[in-house]
Amino acid sequence: MAKIVFSQEGSTPFQQLLGHNKDILEKWTALENSIFNSDTFSNELKEEVRRTLAFNNGCQYCMAKGKPSSNISNSKILTAVKFADMYSKNISFANTHFSALKEEFDDKEISELFALICFVTASQKFGALLDLQPNCSI
Repeated sequence: MAKIVFSQEGSTPFQQLLGHNKDILEKWTALENSIFNSDTFSNELKEEVRRTLAFNNGCQYCMAKGKPSSNISNSKILTAVKFADMYSKNISFANTHFSALKEEFDDKEISELFALICFVTASQKFGALLDLQPNCSI
């Protein structure tokens, strides 16, 4: 059971925890839609980043949606997952890491990838702080 009661705002358990603050919920959801509806990256890349972060950020609700793939062959996805993993483990990025990143992504893509990583991390940390569980019923 989550640490606070679910609000009446929102359509998912996560949204109903955030829904105690309707204005924040609306803006959070708008940003989420912007990030996840962007066609810069494939859905597969975004999902592999999300899964990697879930297990490092300790969000039970997010972990229940699947483990990271162990056999990624696409170099862009592999690089994105590596950076998500490093970020969520507080590993500093050296110039050599950024050089590898720039071999796969342009500046616009790097900016969007880091926005994705930071947004997902914030969402998952919120869920973890409030002990959002996969079996929470609303």
